[in-house]
Amino acid sequence: MKAGARIAAAIEVLEAIILRYQPVAIALTDWGKAHRFAGSGDRNAIGGLVYDAMRRRGSIAWALGADTPRALAIGAAPSALGLTPDAVIAACDGADHAPSPLSEAEKSGLTRSLDDAPDQVAADIPEWLWPSFSSQFSADAVAEGQAMARRAPADLRVNTLKSTREKVLKALASFGAEPCDLSPIGVRVPPPVGAQRTPNLQAEAAFQAGWFEIQDEGSQIAALLSGAGPRKQVLDLCAGAGGKTLALAALMQNTGQIYAYDADRNQLKPIFERIKRAGVRNVQVLRAGDEAAVDALGPRFDVVVADAPCTGTGTWRRRPDAKWRLKPEALKARMAEQKSVLKRAASLVKPGGRLLYVTCSILPEENTAQISRFLEENADFFVMPTAEIWRQAFETEPPASADGRPDSLLLTPHRHGTDGFFIAALGRKA
Repeated sequence: MKAGARIAAAIEVLEAIILRYQPVAIALTDWGKAHRFAGSGDRNAIGGLVYDAMRRRGSIAWALGADTPRALAIGAAPSALGLTPDAVIAACDGADHAPSPLSEAEKSGLTRSLDDAPDQVAADIPEWLWPSFSSQFSADAVAEGQAMARRAPADLRVNTLKSTREKVLKALASFGAEPCDLSPIGVRVPPPVGAQRTPNLQAEAAFQAGWFEIQDEGSQIAALLSGAGPRKQVLDLCAGAGGKTLALAALMQNTGQIYAYDADRNQLKPIFERIKRAGVRNVQVLRAGDEAAVDALGPRFDVVVADAPCTGTGTWRRRPDAKWRLKPEALKARMAEQKSVLKRAASLVKPGGRLLYVTCSILPEENTAQISRFLEENADFFVMPTAEIWRQAFETEPPASADGRPDSLLLTPHRHGTDGFFIAALGRKA
């Protein structure tokens, strides 16, 4: 497919996303099924264009003067397809399935500077969220937002039960794999540039052999700061698909006992196959949604990891459509769920144990505000500064938290190159 046809295809997919409210992945899959003539390279380029358009929806709409599927696809085309603005103008000539010729406003929008744009537009942050976002990051708010509007790398966690970082790096050398900056067991494959193909790392023999798991570096760091270790009793309270569960099992060297629980059966389903592939033997998966069974375990755990339900604002690089779908009501609902998760988690930590609270959110309402409220209501818990835990776990100096706080750790794409992650450790008095 020529560039013009790719742009037209992206417009069609964006219409399904914006006008018919389809998730990006489903809209792209449906388009691919209806256009089987398109090769894998075309589908990959169209997917990259659609995702880039959604990542920068606010700034593109401002530059081109319209928040339409056509405007978004045209505005994202230069960087997504590796084209100059003039090449995009030439590609949209109305021939061979290409979009109709660009208007003068569209042409000028392709090179319009964001210098005069409102800060929330330049940062590609929804207007209703800007007060919270900007108060969190102050002078860095625009830079933080722009970092969240870029493509994300593929981060991998080396499964130390089966392999080493050196072996994984060698196995994935053809993809440009390199060590992560912060995680000692992390490997990073750079994001594709322009219309380059996104590698299918799960098809690699090293993945099938259980040498690594796909897991953002921020999530790896959360597990490494948990305090899990050999022969300990650990509960992964919101296990999801099991990424942190497997990371904890490796830290524990397949000893002790991990209980994995999640309220959602569909979320938990992949954990069983992942456990087998990773060679993990110390995990007991609890029945999804059986809260009574979890509560019956009692305060027996050295470590309880509560990766709480959240808005997912830290994952906007990977799920950009969620940025624009998020509503105030959803934030309030997640905050209520977080309060409930923290209450249950606290009841399961033994005296002298640790509660690790984690979210993939960058909003203070879901992070520091929740911790402050929890500590006010639970006098037998206290903050364990993550900087001190980092020094013990990594034997290096910790990075500065993106929110400037010394007692917890907020990781962001701009400051740390990770997804947005909040990590707070709470000790229970002995």
